[in-house]
Amino acid sequence: MEDPPAARHSRARGGTPQGGHTTVRSADGTRLRAWCNDGTGTPVLLCNGLGAPPAAWPQVVGRGSGFRVVTWDHRGLGGSARPADRDRVRVEDHVDDARAVLDAFDLPSAVVVGWSLGVNVAFELALEEPARVRAVLAVAGVPGGSFSSMFAPYGVPRRLRPRVGRLSSRLLPVVGPLLPVVVASLPPWHELLSPDAVRGPAREALTSVRHPGALYAVLHEFSRHDWGWYRHLALAVAAHAPLDVSPVRCPVTFLAGRYDALVDVRDVRAAARAVPGARLRTVPSTHFLPLQYPGVVREELARLAPSTG
Repeated sequence: MEDPPAARHSRARGGTPQGGHTTVRSADGTRLRAWCNDGTGTPVLLCNGLGAPPAAWPQVVGRGSGFRVVTWDHRGLGGSARPADRDRVRVEDHVDDARAVLDAFDLPSAVVVGWSLGVNVAFELALEEPARVRAVLAVAGVPGGSFSSMFAPYGVPRRLRPRVGRLSSRLLPVVGPLLPVVVASLPPWHELLSPDAVRGPAREALTSVRHPGALYAVLHEFSRHDWGWYRHLALAVAAHAPLDVSPVRCPVTFLAGRYDALVDVRDVRAAARAVPGARLRTVPSTHFLPLQYPGVVREELARLAPSTG
């Protein structure tokens, strides 16, 4: 594809899939680094998990995937600038960024794929501008109230989950800098993913990674974040209240992981019941569902694409 006029364009290197980068200005003037896979086919707006790169979607973002995928780096992460007003990091601000990316690539509408925080963004956009959203694929996330959905597998009572989530987020500046060490010390993938490495549900979840090289690239990307700023973005998600998604009329599919520590499957099920005609599919994955079951993600996205016309 050709870039919009006056846009800056470069080739991706390292773990990021090959494609075009473009500078986009959001509604408040924040400079964003947007990306397109230079593909053809159904337009797809990828609302990624917080700080995740396109490499997290190995069977979707390839140029020959059959989808024209556009996405962007979140405010202050990757190649995107921080907003002049540091409080402009609400979910609603990310929705403004999503609109700016669609406009920059001349896409009147698209199938919207969301992961984690991106699910909040996808449904806000679907509610605010239904004409721009052909369908929604919601992966490992809920439409609002994200912190109330955390830590269900660990038996944390729902009333305590927002408090525990905020505490966990505040620890990110301490824990985050350790990620480069963890990534650098990972054993070879064939050893890490061997049947004897882990037991029970953890083994089933870990050994389901279909593209370990992509997971490694994603972890490296995360290890480079400014974790003080990342914490600021994560805490802003806590303020996003549960959405009434019953007015959504486009085709919707929810994908949930049974071993997801950050999203309660029961909350995903309730959201699916609230959207007329929505489809729900669960798989034995963790929060890294796009990497553990990329084939399922692609299958469900392809299933939605024909229904969009």
